[in-house]
Parts: sequence; structure tokens; C-alpha cells
Amino acid sequence: MPVWDDLVGQDRVSEQLRAAARDADAFVTAVERGEEPALNGSAMTHAWLFTGPPGCGRATAARAFAAALQCRSPDRALGGAPGCGFCDGCHTTLVGTHADVEVVRTEVLTIGVAETRDLIRRAQLSPAGGRWQIILLEDADRLTEGAGNVLLKAVEEPAPRTVWLLCTPSIEDVLPTIRSRCRTLSLRTPPVDAVADLLTRRDGIHPDIAAGVARATGGHIDRARRLATDERARARRDAVLTIPTRLDDVGACLRAAQQLVDTAAEDAKQLAAELDERETGELRAALGAAEGKRLPRGTAGAMKELEERQKRRATRTQRDALDLALTELTGFYRDVLAHQFGTDIAVGAGPADAVARVAASSRPEQTLRRIEAILDCRRALDRNVAPLLAVEAMTLSLRDPLPARTRG
Repeated sequence: MPVWDDLVGQDRVSEQLRAAARDADAFVTAVERGEEPALNGSAMTHAWLFTGPPGCGRATAARAFAAALQCRSPDRALGGAPGCGFCDGCHTTLVGTHADVEVVRTEVLTIGVAETRDLIRRAQLSPAGGRWQIILLEDADRLTEGAGNVLLKAVEEPAPRTVWLLCTPSIEDVLPTIRSRCRTLSLRTPPVDAVADLLTRRDGIHPDIAAGVARATGGHIDRARRLATDERARARRDAVLTIPTRLDDVGACLRAAQQLVDTAAEDAKQLAAELDERETGELRAALGAAEGKRLPRGTAGAMKELEERQKRRATRTQRDALDLALTELTGFYRDVLAHQFGTDIAVGAGPADAVARVAASSRPEQTLRRIEAILDCRRALDRNVAPLLAVEAMTLSLRDPLPARTRG
């Protein structure tokens, strides 16, 4: 199956990447034959910036492109396009084991100067066995300003067969000097029907469930897959979406805030526990520690370093889980607003009866202020305000969203 099949609803981007992969293949083939290669006027370039809203598949598109760049399918000699999905180059890239593809997924809140310099040193190497040296930075928006300045020089003057693939939600999330040296690809939120089809075709999800979760998540592929496959995740989401119907008094608002923070923490704990257990087991095996036995002498430092990294990741995971819950609440009130205006554009983020009840008991201007309160909460969390305090202020605003001078 071609590597492009996972790019859901991104036909225009797929065509651009296919054209670039063909030109890149011709370039490397010329080098290998001792001919004079040229990329002038080519669809290929050395630095790419993949942008788009959460869930659109930025990282998926970048990985597919990386696989196509490393493709060694014999069909290419017969006119076939790179990116077969079956050859060793494609397969190892997609599963994350290709020696010349460095995929960076940050586990903390920022990417600093030291980590960026390590990537730059890697980028200066010639391909060990692949066709290109590829650095895929999935969270380029988390680069600190200093790290961005360090990266700029490498993007300006890359090694001859090095390709940088940067992924960010928006072009504004990287320095102007970096984005001016990248070719930008803007991905869109995939259509709900396309996401549902992917879940059914690739993950074996029942069509009715796939359609429901795709609609509920607004086309966010990863969230839809998790809701479809994890009953606990669905239960926690349902609990979050009952909050707007339970804000009867101040006490209820404070209880709802505590529940929201606790729900996010539980969600993050589940995700972290699964990943931590796997990482710890893999490291113990790599260090030669038998199951149930003590670590070999001199290896405790490596285990301690892993534990510290897992703690830092837990902070980000909990913040991401809380932000996801706030996104779900935003979708609920978006449906309320659609109901109040009598439109049929609601995405089905919340239960229909709850949406109708909240819509009937409020006015559109109140709904808009409630959405603003959620956005204010997200901004406060970005500024490191204590989560419970930020969420409590939000739930109080959700109960009574109009300023004092407009009441009555």
C-alpha cells in the first residue's frame, strides 16, 4: 500500500509531495550514476514546513514524505513513483528504524538549544545507507527562541543530501527567518467521512462507531481512533460533556472544576503508565537486567535519567489532556450556538438533549461569552497558572457569563 494512503483528505498536499519525491529520486539517481545532478526548478527542496490544525495529519504527511524519499522500490526504474510502502526504505522509515531518518517527538514542554545542536550535528552527516539524511521535527513549535536561532543556520546552509521536515500548527509558531527558508504545506482538517472510512478500513472499527467518533472529534484522526478503541476514554469524555448541565450554583462550579482537572489527570496517567512501562521494560532488557532482578552495576544512572524524562513528560501529558477536555467543551458550546441559530452545522460534540437544554436556557451572546471563557482558561494554562484555579474561574464564568452591567 503506498505511503500516501494515510494522508486523509489531503489530495493537494499529496500531489505536491509526490512531485517532490519524484524529483528527489531523479537527483539521487543521477548522483549514484556519477552524473551531474540538479534541483534548480525542481519540486524538491531541502527544508519543509508542514502546518495545519491538530489532528490534520502533519506528522503523518511528513513521515510519508520521508519514506518516499528513502524508497528503493525496483518499480521506480519502470516509471513507478517513489513511496511504494513495501520496500526496506519505506518500511523502516514508517516504523521508525531507518538509520538515516531522525524523528524527534518532544516529551517535554520545550526543545532547547542543546537538543537542537545535537540534531544539527546529525544533519551534517552523509546518509549511512539511505538516499537522504532526514531530520523530522514533529514539534517544531516547541523550539525555544534560542533553539530556533541555532536551527536557522542549519536550514540556511544544509548538507547536500540533508532534508529538514518541520511540523507546526501554524506558520506563526516558528521564527520568520526559518519559515522564509522552508517550503510551506498547509494541511486542512480532514472530512469526517474520510476519517470514518480510515478507521473502518485500517483499524477494523464498526462503521457506525467510526462515524460517531469522527463526527464527535471534528475530524481529528488520533482522537477519533482513541475514542473508538478505548472505552475508558469515551467514558471520561462523556463525563466532561455533562459539566455544562450541572453548573447550578457556586459549589457545583467548584466541584465541576475539580472533576475536570481530575479527569484530565486520570487520562494523562493512563497514557503515561502504558508508555512508561514499555520504556522501562525495554531499557532494563537493553541493560541486561533479568526480570525481577536488580540492575547490573553501573547502570542505575541510565534508569534514573529515564525516570526524570518520564516525569517531565508527565507534566506535558497532563496539560495536553486538560487542553483536550477544554477543546471538547468548546465543541459542546459550538453546537449550542448552532442550535440557537437554527443551523445544521453542529458537529455532534455533545449529547443532543443536553445541547438543546442549554441552548433553550440561554442566549447566543451568553454562549459566545462561555466560549471566550474557555479560551481564556486555555491562555491562562499556557501562562502556567495553577490548573485548578484557572478551571474554577472558567466554570464560574460558564454559569454566569454576562458581565454585571448587562445582567437583569
